[in-house]
Amino acid sequence: MTLVTASCVGGSGRSTVGGAEGLSFVGGGELPSPGRADYSAAEMPFTLGPYDVVDIEVFANEDLRARDIEVDPSGRITFPLVGTIEVGGKTPGEAAKVIEAGLRQQYFRDPRVSINVKKAASQVVSISGEIRKPGIYPIVGDMTLLKAIARAEGWTEFSKKREVIVFREVDNKRYAALYDVKAIERGQYPDPRLFPNDTVVVGDSQARRNMKDILTAAPPVIAPLIFLLDSN
Repeated sequence: MTLVTASCVGGSGRSTVGGAEGLSFVGGGELPSPGRADYSAAEMPFTLGPYDVVDIEVFANEDLRARDIEVDPSGRITFPLVGTIEVGGKTPGEAAKVIEAGLRQQYFRDPRVSINVKKAASQVVSISGEIRKPGIYPIVGDMTLLKAIARAEGWTEFSKKREVIVFREVDNKRYAALYDVKAIERGQYPDPRLFPNDTVVVGDSQARRNMKDILTAAPPVIAPLIFLLDSN
């Protein structure tokens, strides 16, 4: 069993965190930011990924208009005359350029392609725990923890704002960060940015018992506590 003692900035002393095999305390600060290699649609600006749905238009050519095209699990779509195209990890503009290049090979002169995203299914965060509307939410623009909570319609009467955990995978390592949202609301540290595939768990009494692998006891903190999971 791994038990780690860590100081909490602004706290009255030291706190025992951990308690699970393969759990190690990384420190206070920010979660690592994922890169393109961590998942197929990983960075801003918006990039296409599995199960996104798009409309594709070729200027002045109604016959090549394609509606409700879903990106397959491998990040590909099929377009008339061009065939199968790899779009996963590309912005809509980059994917349009690929289609334009394919059409030129079919003797189209100066094709102009536009791609509009109808459904963003690949870039989402999951929000669970003691929140009014748990679920999976698309990332639009610069999503932060407070914005995600607001999108899930905010706190319930049982929410524990000092026990909000964000899970993230970076370079095949799984991290967890414990946040005190009251401290964020007071401006004591920045509202952290969320990335696609993050999972947010808002604590309550039951959730705290379920999250015993993250901490056995911790006072209110005014800096995030970062943990590395499965670090044997």
